[in-house]
Amino acid sequence: MSRSTHSTRTALTDRIPGGRDGRRMLVIGFIDKCGTGLWSTAMALYFTFVTGLDLGQVGLLIAVSGAAGIAGAPLGGRLADRFPLVRVIICTQLLRAAALLALLATDDYLLLVLFSAAGALPDRATNVLTKLYAARVAGPDRVRYQAINRTTSNIGWTLGGLGAAAALAVGSTTAFQLLLVGDALSYLVMAVLTLRCAEPPAPAASLIAAASIDATPTAKPSNPWRDRGFLGFTAADSVFFLHDSVLQVALPLWIVHATDAPVGLAPLLMVANSALVVIFQVPLSRFGSSTEAARRLLAPLAVLFAVGTLALTVSALGGRTLAIAALITAAVVLTFAEMIHTIASWEISVALAPDDAQGAYLGVHGLAQSTQRFVGPLLMTGLVSAGPLAWPFLGAALVATSAAQNRLVRRRLPEASLSVAKVTVSEH
Repeated sequence: MSRSTHSTRTALTDRIPGGRDGRRMLVIGFIDKCGTGLWSTAMALYFTFVTGLDLGQVGLLIAVSGAAGIAGAPLGGRLADRFPLVRVIICTQLLRAAALLALLATDDYLLLVLFSAAGALPDRATNVLTKLYAARVAGPDRVRYQAINRTTSNIGWTLGGLGAAAALAVGSTTAFQLLLVGDALSYLVMAVLTLRCAEPPAPAASLIAAASIDATPTAKPSNPWRDRGFLGFTAADSVFFLHDSVLQVALPLWIVHATDAPVGLAPLLMVANSALVVIFQVPLSRFGSSTEAARRLLAPLAVLFAVGTLALTVSALGGRTLAIAALITAAVVLTFAEMIHTIASWEISVALAPDDAQGAYLGVHGLAQSTQRFVGPLLMTGLVSAGPLAWPFLGAALVATSAAQNRLVRRRLPEASLSVAKVTVSEH
């Protein structure tokens, strides 16, 4: 390799925050999404064709595991405050593999529900734990790090989905089982790679050291469940996360049941969503380079939500051309809303988490996305059934939530620092 080529590659890797461990964790996240893309695409079909469940049983199984997964985020955050973060991450990866492989051992419905629910707990915990690792290892560059992580994750998810499509084309029991095994193996590979990651410094360490120097008792850690302001922030964020269900659940159903657009437009819009995230998530991250900058993103976020939901209403007014144009507009605008919200939510949630209970706070914040994954699809099917006038009401609710979130965060930020020079911001 020439010196110039080596220098160029070094320059590119140096632009990734977090050093060697940060880059290694990005690779782990990429492998995670590759495996998840393999299995999630085929999960419902596996339970239908391999284990012989009917549609109602599959729906109940997914709903129960989704409900169980809600507890994973706060549980993972609490464990991360008490034990070394890397060890907790490895445990979740091994538990995910074990729960998945257990599905191969039975066709009993109750056991399938139990194993699926058991796997959902560490699965949801992983989102919080990797976010916490990024906050600690990337420090002031955490917004850019998360943007890169999201980009690589989307690429991994796409590659996994393509692999699943190839296997599903075969359609045999062995093909379905190989997808499941492939996902489980990805967790084992991740665990091996995580063993090589150094434990990032916990922000509470500095507080404990200061307390020992002053010879004063260590204060009781902050409790997110008693922090009404943070709970309000989390509740509002759960509303914003509805963009996931709008794009993944409502949009395909809306195309089929309410518009003159061709059915084949739905998967194309999903591909466009992934492509836009890959292209724009990292460049957009510079607009959330500080906590105050992230707060200011809530205003354009409200505009994007309003335009996107209005476009969905217009798509049902009649005519194939109008429907296609309006649906493309809605998908693009809501994808940018998704990216803007990701930046704002990531930075503000970390900034508002006290140093002495960072894991617990981020675990509670993880409930926003977990709850949406459970409630969102049910809400979206109801909105699709209600007709075109339902979308302006959803848009108005999202705009009102944006305004309320803006006021709440503006009041909280003076109590914290507006700088991202620290990994987290103390707040008592």
